[in-house]
Amino acid sequence: MKVSEKLNLIQKISKLTQEQLAKKIGVSFVALNSWINKNSQPRKKNQDLIDELYRIYTGQKIIEKNVLDAKKNIINAKKRKHKNIIATILKRNDLYQQFVLSLTYHTNSIEGSTLDENETADILFENATLPRKTLVEHLEVKNHQAALQYIFQNIRPNFRISENFILQLHQIMMNGIISNAGNYRQHGVRIVGANIPTANYLKIPELMPQLIKKINQKNVDTISLIAETHSCFEQVHPFSDGNGRVGRLLVDAMLLRDNLPPAIIKRQNKRLYYTYLNKSQKSREHSLLEDFLCDSILEAYEIIGKS
Repeated sequence: MKVSEKLNLIQKISKLTQEQLAKKIGVSFVALNSWINKNSQPRKKNQDLIDELYRIYTGQKIIEKNVLDAKKNIINAKKRKHKNIIATILKRNDLYQQFVLSLTYHTNSIEGSTLDENETADILFENATLPRKTLVEHLEVKNHQAALQYIFQNIRPNFRISENFILQLHQIMMNGIISNAGNYRQHGVRIVGANIPTANYLKIPELMPQLIKKINQKNVDTISLIAETHSCFEQVHPFSDGNGRVGRLLVDAMLLRDNLPPAIIKRQNKRLYYTYLNKSQKSREHSLLEDFLCDSILEAYEIIGKS
């Protein structure tokens, strides 16, 4: 594949502007534009960077086991330092609020909310009503805040995540937004933008207990387990709406249960998140999603470290 074709595909998948992509590669807009228009060719160093970005955004990146293990070792060392991560977060209101803001803003933005971070904070902590913003966007913020509160109030080490717990998360998250909040869907759906079949709705009452049994496995690699079960949950797509938000809340609950902080999956990494999730669902190979989750957990430790 030619350089110009790779750059065009990277842009299409990543949604980066030419200015943003040029900055990522470390060159000027003029140089990048020249490559895209086939007027010149990049030097080898830049070609290698383009090839790496191409692999990353198309899901062809190969994660070496030793690299993934090294990240997990760093996370485990931080885990040993913070003996009770829930208490660490809750004992300082400013730290708890920072997690609520980051998690709420990014998860809603991933799903298409037009609220920026400051507007999200105003709704969360000032109960503001913002003109020109929809009622649904306001509810998405307050409901996510309530769902996180529910998680922090209930999750403890060795907590057994139940079907009722997941249904309650959905009830809280989608309250006032859809009529069947807290209930499984009764119709077929498809995942927008992904060529992944979802479960037949008649099979959901059978599939969810199987998934919950997997979620509650003991003595396993937590991050590997979360990558696998998150992939499966999103493919089952048990609800008519809110699957992404509830799925990420479930990831946070599983992490807190294992004394790890909630994963900060940032809006700017949305395309990578979906690419790696998609690959995990298609190939049942979860290393890219595991690596992505490791980076998101380390983002959370950055918040704790700055506090």
